[in-house]
Amino acid sequence: MEHMIEDLLKTVLKAGAVIMEVYSQDFEVLTKGDSSPVTLADQKGEAIIATNLARIAPHIPMVGEEAASEGNIPDISNGIFWLVDPLDGTKEFIHRRGDFTVNIGLIEDKKPMMGIVYAPDKGRIWWGIKGVGAWAADVKDDEIINRTPIKTRAIDLDDLVIVASKSHRSPELESWLEHYPDAEHISVGSSLKFCLLAEGKADLYPRHGLTCEWDTAAAHAVLVAAGGKVDADDGAALTYAKNTKTFLNPWFMAVADSSFNPPNLNSKKD
Repeated sequence: MEHMIEDLLKTVLKAGAVIMEVYSQDFEVLTKGDSSPVTLADQKGEAIIATNLARIAPHIPMVGEEAASEGNIPDISNGIFWLVDPLDGTKEFIHRRGDFTVNIGLIEDKKPMMGIVYAPDKGRIWWGIKGVGAWAADVKDDEIINRTPIKTRAIDLDDLVIVASKSHRSPELESWLEHYPDAEHISVGSSLKFCLLAEGKADLYPRHGLTCEWDTAAAHAVLVAAGGKVDADDGAALTYAKNTKTFLNPWFMAVADSSFNPPNLNSKKD
């Protein structure tokens, strides 16, 4: 996997450049069959990634959000495949809030093994390989600079930071947050939430509500490589290719300190 990383980093930079071209202009917002929004940036970004992944690793199939939404899902029965979200945080993109990312994750035997997350509007990129390590860097003039190894931090319940979605607050989340009334809360969009945990800037990311596997795969891999974990609502590790028609995730909890087990997502404070 390590031998592919530089090509993959260049790939997300190319996709990010095209996405920012669209972002700088007036663009049309379309609606997909599941009622979610899509823009030309999503489509162009995925096309670039698909072309480059076919060159970098022609033997590994790619499941992309936009292709999957049109019913184009390759055979992934051999257990290794890419999960791609060319523009996670489309709503943030549409409202020009900047919290959107380009995501490439590699899944093997239902586990996230490698991931890259790029936030083009913020000029920041993260990547990780399970068992090898995780890094973050700045991006300036299409060049990756200031590469720095990253790792999660140990839990400190007296200095707890919980990160949550900007666009998906729910009564269930608000109820769960009562377990930690003194915690600091950070609201941020897209897969950036995982990256805050991976960099040691936050501790927990509780997700009440459904997501798709391409929303989480890349950032999940970065978090695991940095020392964290992501558990489903049943307490088991979150896996992939659970349902190859919908690619839906259950509720999950991302945890920076993999030795810590927070309260169940369904639980309420006594």
